[in-house]
Amino acid sequence: MIEARLTLARRDFALDVSLQLPSRGVSALFGPSGCGKTTLLRALAGLERATGRVVLDGEVWQNDTVFVPTHQRPIGYVIQEAALFPHLDVRRNLDYGQRRIAPGERRIALDQAVDLLGIGVLMDRRPATLSGGERQRVAIARALATSPRLLLMDEPLAALDAQRKAEILPYLERLHRDMALPIVYVTHALDEVARLADHLVLLQAGRVLAQGGVAELFSRTDLPLGRQDEAGAVLEATVAAHDTPYGLTRIAVPGGSLWLGTIDQPPGTPVRARVLARDVSIARDAPQHSSILNVLPVTLERLDSEGRTVLLRLRLGEAPDAAWLLARITRRSTDTLGLQPGDRLHAQIKGVALMG
Repeated sequence: MIEARLTLARRDFALDVSLQLPSRGVSALFGPSGCGKTTLLRALAGLERATGRVVLDGEVWQNDTVFVPTHQRPIGYVIQEAALFPHLDVRRNLDYGQRRIAPGERRIALDQAVDLLGIGVLMDRRPATLSGGERQRVAIARALATSPRLLLMDEPLAALDAQRKAEILPYLERLHRDMALPIVYVTHALDEVARLADHLVLLQAGRVLAQGGVAELFSRTDLPLGRQDEAGAVLEATVAAHDTPYGLTRIAVPGGSLWLGTIDQPPGTPVRARVLARDVSIARDAPQHSSILNVLPVTLERLDSEGRTVLLRLRLGEAPDAAWLLARITRRSTDTLGLQPGDRLHAQIKGVALMG
């Protein structure tokens, strides 16, 4: 467990947070610009001298009497810009990172980091000859070469265009899947949170608004996440079957199943799906002869008015571990259907909305 209770006061900003983060997987810090995400990350690293306590798996990095300086904390730190040494090739950039750690304390082999980030073919190239995505992959590998016990990442994809971001995300997923290493990940992009994070911390004006599992927080309608245009549910699922002629895959979620674009994984593979609220419509009766592939029985749990629209929280099935969906519909549709909490309804999701 990563425990942090930190306060920091500036003239125009105050940080006051209490966190308990899992010691494996990705914990995302999310919130609007100026909410304190980077300040909190820097405080965890010891770069900001906040007051309070930081403990990693029982090892005290900071309390009332102890303050371990940044260079003595076993962390890797990745920022927006790769910050590689321009006069060194990739191999020597990585060697620089590894030399910071005594051979007997190295827990991550350099070859493992190179393979994980897919940079073996880049070893003899200088940073100036690399794309933005390649530079970031090298920067992450260099951070791993220091054998950190905690990896801190401050908006590592923010400086990349959409194409480069799409190239690097699979490598971050591999890092998440294959490394028994806690990662604290700062981002302002909901799609990155939905794809990478296990635990989510929502920050607002220097304070923790909510924290918990990603699927749980994404499905709550009382949080700012629900007011965003990209609001939607995150579903933990398993590949159930493939319909190869039509380029479709069926995934099983607690309380139902969904058809979506082909996933190149065998049945039984755990996957994650994101269903945007704007792609979900509601019917009282199951539609007949419809082109919509996904029609799921749901129970309406909550309605939140957003002016001209209403955000619905919907539970799939009856099981205690059932998944949740969100639907954003007009206030007129809500009134026409006479929707009330407890109503048994049908959620409709176009298959093409889940192809990406």
